[in-house]
Amino acid sequence: MKAFGLFCVALLLAPAAFAKSTSVYLSAPDDPRAITVKGVGDGRADDSAALQQAIDAAAAGGHGGIVFLPSGRYRISRTVFVRSAVRVFGVGATRPVILLGDSTPGFGAGVAAMISFTGEDQYRVGKVPVPPPTSVPANPAIYDATSSTFYSALSNVDFEIGRGNSGAVAVRFRVAQHGFLRHIDFHLSSGLAGIYQAGNECENLRFYGGRYGILTEKTSPAWQFTLIDSEFDGQRDAAIREHEVDLTLVNVAIRNTPVGIEIDRGYSDSLWGKDVRFENVSNAGVLISNEDSVFTQIGFDNAIAANTPVFARFRDSGKTVPGQGRHYRVGDFSHGLKLPALGMMGEFATDVTITPLSRMPARRAPAIRALPPVRDWTNVRDLGVKGDDETDDTAALQRAIDSHRVLYLPMGRYRVTDTLKLRPDSVLIALHPSLTHLYLPDETPAYAGVGGARALLQSAKGGDAIVSGLGLWTGGVNPRATALLWKAGAASMVNDVKIQGGGGTVLTKGSPIGFGDPRARFDGQHPSIWVTDGGGGTFAAIWSPNTLASAGFQVSNTKTPGFVYELSAEHHYRAEIVLDNVENWEFLAPQTEQEVRDGVNAISTEFRNSRNILFANYHGYRVTRSIKPMDTAIRLINSRDIRFRNVHVNAESAFASCDDKGCGTYLRASKFPFENAIKDVTRQLEVREREFARLDVPAGPVTAAAVSGVPVSPGVEKLADGFYSIAGAAVDAKGKLYFVDRFYHRIHGWSRGEGLTIVADAPLDPVNLAIDRSGDLMVLSSAGHDASVYSIDPAKPAEVRVIAPTPVKMRPDAATALPVNLWANGEFADRIDPVSYEFPPIAAFFTDAMGTPKAREYVSPDGSLVLPAFRVWNQGPDDHQGWRWSDSLDAHGLVTARPGERIFLTNASENRTYSGLVGRAGTVTDLRIAADRGGESVARDAAGNLYVANGQVFVYGPDGKPIRRIDLPERPLQLVIGGEDRRTLFVLTHHALYAVPIEAR
Repeated sequence: MKAFGLFCVALLLAPAAFAKSTSVYLSAPDDPRAITVKGVGDGRADDSAALQQAIDAAAAGGHGGIVFLPSGRYRISRTVFVRSAVRVFGVGATRPVILLGDSTPGFGAGVAAMISFTGEDQYRVGKVPVPPPTSVPANPAIYDATSSTFYSALSNVDFEIGRGNSGAVAVRFRVAQHGFLRHIDFHLSSGLAGIYQAGNECENLRFYGGRYGILTEKTSPAWQFTLIDSEFDGQRDAAIREHEVDLTLVNVAIRNTPVGIEIDRGYSDSLWGKDVRFENVSNAGVLISNEDSVFTQIGFDNAIAANTPVFARFRDSGKTVPGQGRHYRVGDFSHGLKLPALGMMGEFATDVTITPLSRMPARRAPAIRALPPVRDWTNVRDLGVKGDDETDDTAALQRAIDSHRVLYLPMGRYRVTDTLKLRPDSVLIALHPSLTHLYLPDETPAYAGVGGARALLQSAKGGDAIVSGLGLWTGGVNPRATALLWKAGAASMVNDVKIQGGGGTVLTKGSPIGFGDPRARFDGQHPSIWVTDGGGGTFAAIWSPNTLASAGFQVSNTKTPGFVYELSAEHHYRAEIVLDNVENWEFLAPQTEQEVRDGVNAISTEFRNSRNILFANYHGYRVTRSIKPMDTAIRLINSRDIRFRNVHVNAESAFASCDDKGCGTYLRASKFPFENAIKDVTRQLEVREREFARLDVPAGPVTAAAVSGVPVSPGVEKLADGFYSIAGAAVDAKGKLYFVDRFYHRIHGWSRGEGLTIVADAPLDPVNLAIDRSGDLMVLSSAGHDASVYSIDPAKPAEVRVIAPTPVKMRPDAATALPVNLWANGEFADRIDPVSYEFPPIAAFFTDAMGTPKAREYVSPDGSLVLPAFRVWNQGPDDHQGWRWSDSLDAHGLVTARPGERIFLTNASENRTYSGLVGRAGTVTDLRIAADRGGESVARDAAGNLYVANGQVFVYGPDGKPIRRIDLPERPLQLVIGGEDRRTLFVLTHHALYAVPIEAR
């Protein structure tokens, strides 16, 4: 082993034999609207200003543009900012190089970006909330890239970092959909990293040297980051160091480095790797941290290793997964919460299948096909196509397709009135899917009325067609339209294609009907992308958010293999992704989002009559503003042999904001994520775990014996149902329960003698309740700019007493009401220490959030109860159509204790339950982990037992050890102990109220 270590050290110290990069764009395509950089390009002159000037010129219209960077060596001395929706393409016989000279001032320490992708004033707050701290020189006027930084890209440009630049990173790449880096070599030398703050999707990158190839944390929209067909060689510390980025690797090789992938100490990630190679990796292929967290989900499919003695190392426990011999294959690896079957809760497990190899197999073919060389591109403008947003280009485009295999569409709007039909070998290329559209004008006769789907663009059946870099818009009023009808074969490809409509769409005079027009019917068109009739192929970096379509991505009636990488399907009314009678497909890093209006009734993904499907690094998200429950993210109908790996279902988000209290990035969580990750309606089973690493749906057909239904524990009693969504419960001194059905503004009461009652139903936006010593209800309301608090006597609910906030002061005899569940882990910020390059412990953010005193408080009329005035953030108009967030408004309920008493609450961002001491001004200190699960709520009985709501109700003894589990027909949300003898556990779900007797112990 010592000899092996010396061998690896020698490899790391030896000069790297770099393979020469090959220019992908040997000449610049003819595009009149593109901007060309007018720099010197000799490697000596400072070209910073020339680069910035060209990028700014492309961005001047407000919607981005294309910049061509000719071959040359462009030295820079400061950060160059790539504006939102600007795409930079290197062109020429050799790739242009952006160069940082030796010991460039400002790049010798901290984190300093050569190229930084920027954003805009996303929330229209009028000033920069958090400028990126990586600019050289510092620039407080720069908006960091955000979840709405779309279309920004850099391709076919190499980087070189000279000596003495230990803080340099080549690219700060914080972007959202349709952002990419492609065809880039990073020669990092003394630098810190090639990419810092990665985002969306990257292809064909090669990293040589540097401390890290990629150093990153959560992406700006919190979607996955996918890296395809790339290589790392000779990094000093690790090829990739990251956390919470949802890292997805496809055909990636890592060589000559101590660690392949390092997850930061104390942090988690959903990591999925397919066809990853580790060669001469001395310490560990993957270094796993926070191994007992549900957010740690690590999986590999067909990883190959050579001279890598340890495949996986667990940082906290010290456990290892050793390799087998000099060469070996990891056919399957999975660590995290494993579900034994549908309908069951999970347990942590590490599954490994390793077999020795006699020799290293050849590397697989690239996952992403190369485009034909530019010399083969025929410009459609040369064939009579106008693209002027006025001319009907249907006939001219069809003639071009029929007569030429490879077509280039310059930036423009191409009006079409009938289906464009590709040849089996057609290649359709554009370079900016926001600024290059094929579109249908509204009310096109061929797409009107009732009838089968009619495509805007349609592939031939079979064949190996390619569509790349293009936007497709079916107009507002064309009910028969589908944007892309794909029947091409397994070798075909759709890459960097945007379905217009929804987020990021720029409408023009040719498509004037907007979403506010009553003629544009939501859910009124066929699926946007529809793969059917034996279709298949590769689909990469796809964004499909058109709310007018019935689904964003639908596959039906095919056994042809399909591979989907980094699909974003969002904002549809019924389902984002649909698979109907499909076999042999893989979805890696699929992401869905449901908005508050266009999506509250939608599920994320529906499987119908399908089998042999892999869903890996899946992210099912509902926006924080959601106001309606939804039962499941994924629905299975008569489907089998479905392999789920790394599932993440959530409803929290961050936003940057400025107000009179200051600027910053803030995180809020919703009460309305999907209740279940998966519901199998055929087997009548649910998956309540919303974070897990592994679940296999059986391959065999569904039999009568397999239909078992949702299990329910003995003693569970339904007290009432039919609610919209209930929460905010509290019990009075007699054990009577009060709770809120927020949608109807109702405050209900329940007791064994009275049953269900309505205490109040005035339109006062009640959210959460607490009860003072006099028996009056203190009501936290979402009304008003900063929320409101009022008090009512349950016997006289019409007498509303508004409670104004007052400065905090000591009230030793008053109980404090605090949120029972919070989300606090400090995500979405540059948290790296610029000296040590370490990240603060994740638990520190929860500690800081709970230990921060509040300046004001609401005091009950009798002085016995205090509700700290948590900061409230606003988005949207300052009326009933806006949204209000705060820790207390977001919580499922409040818990009370006096100063000095220990209180129990959950940190959902860690999925753990804590106890802490209540202090002055709403602080909670001395936080200790009380249970290894946490989620929606926690309650503690007189014997000291804890009841934790997390998919089911988990019961822990006073020593923190699990005792039993209480299974309920629906997902439990809030737990409250009450009843006359305080021996009833009330369980609130969205739609029903249950009671469970507390066992005597």
